[in-house]
Amino acid sequence: MKSVQPEVFLVARPEIDYAQVAAYLHEVGGEKWLEKLDRGDLDDAQNLAEFAGKICYRAWEPGLNPNIVRVRNDQEVYLQNILKQAHGSVLEHISFSFVLHNVSRVMTHEVVRHRPGTAISQESLRFVRLADIPFWFPDWARADDELMKRSTALLEQMEEFQRWMADHFGLDDESVGFGEKKHKTSFMRRLAPDGVATGLLWTANIRALRHTIEARTDPGAEEEIRLVFGMIGELMRAEAPALFGDYVVEDGAWTPRWRKV
Repeated sequence: MKSVQPEVFLVARPEIDYAQVAAYLHEVGGEKWLEKLDRGDLDDAQNLAEFAGKICYRAWEPGLNPNIVRVRNDQEVYLQNILKQAHGSVLEHISFSFVLHNVSRVMTHEVVRHRPGTAISQESLRFVRLADIPFWFPDWARADDELMKRSTALLEQMEEFQRWMADHFGLDDESVGFGEKKHKTSFMRRLAPDGVATGLLWTANIRALRHTIEARTDPGAEEEIRLVFGMIGELMRAEAPALFGDYVVEDGAWTPRWRKV
């Protein structure tokens, strides 16, 4: 049995083609808006959110839309107003991708319930054969010596059975084709616990992230998913503080100032 700890890796973030944005703004007369933008490594997400909001009203500067007599030029103030007004549709253009590593099937079964605004590619135990059983124990379980003794013994027995099945089916024999390996591996996963650690690539837009971070760090949520989405919340607050800085974190629960964005 291999003891593991859930981890989160942020592997992809938005990237703006500023030349194309400039070409569009030249067409509508909004070049001055582009001149004031910061373009550092971590600014594209917030710049894209502001761009999406301003395109709705042609609010690049006063006068382009006769109904607009003043505009918000401070990006943080502008984005906070988007959150306040629950103008969440503009946040759906900004997506981030995370590898959730060493997370259990228990957790992934709950993550996949959040479908709107997300994409999921999960390690398949139909193809990936188990030799050991990576497993996460929360701190309270580690502190229980009898529980750990019995749990470890059970997991080691299940590992031994996985190895026995692989040998029994001859899966390392060169004569066994991949189709047969897949067929038998699919059966073998039925005899592994839901708590086995696995991994997935999870992509979500800002609107989905805000909802899921709040829902899955709630005190009533399952403890592993609370841990993982707390990590995601910290990453997003660093990536886009104007879009995630309204959260108050108390006892692991992330509560936004503005809900239903």
